[in-house]
Amino acid sequence: MRTLTAPTAPRGLRRSLLRLPLVAYRYGLGFAFGRRLVLVEHTGRRSGRLFQVVLEVVAHSPSGAVTVAAGYGPRSDWYRNLLAHPDTTITVGRDGRRAIAQPLTTDEGAEVMLAYARRHRRAARVLARHMGYEIDGSDADLAALGRAIPFVRLELASGDYLPEPRRMLPGTKLRRPAA
Repeated sequence: MRTLTAPTAPRGLRRSLLRLPLVAYRYGLGFAFGRRLVLVEHTGRRSGRLFQVVLEVVAHSPSGAVTVAAGYGPRSDWYRNLLAHPDTTITVGRDGRRAIAQPLTTDEGAEVMLAYARRHRRAARVLARHMGYEIDGSDADLAALGRAIPFVRLELASGDYLPEPRRMLPGTKLRRPAA
């Protein structure tokens, strides 16, 4: 694996295009993505405000847990927020659940990346390039990529089904529900 550039979050039009799934979730259309994308509602590590992000699911477990990758590295805000406040809410399609975020070790990340690449060989190469890495497609290269990218497993909390996700229309702010 060769690093071409340091992973940086997209800006401008590219950022707007990548945020379209979030708009779809906010309008109640998350079911259109099936189990491929997950809406994660997380608490800001300093502000305490609620934020939402839509991420690609890298792996599903039989227990219902999902694994996601911080493709732009450990400085991604959502990743740092989940490390600071691991209690979160996730929505896959229309199924909203409480979850606990657990960062994976680098070896676990290598295993997850290998499994993902075996299912989606071409997508793995495209994503690697998008994140600033060049891979040759070998298992060793894919494992090295998996060690370089932080992964988080979102384990479902004890049977807490939630109603449909909060629809935060563009221009509105999420507020923590009153306890």
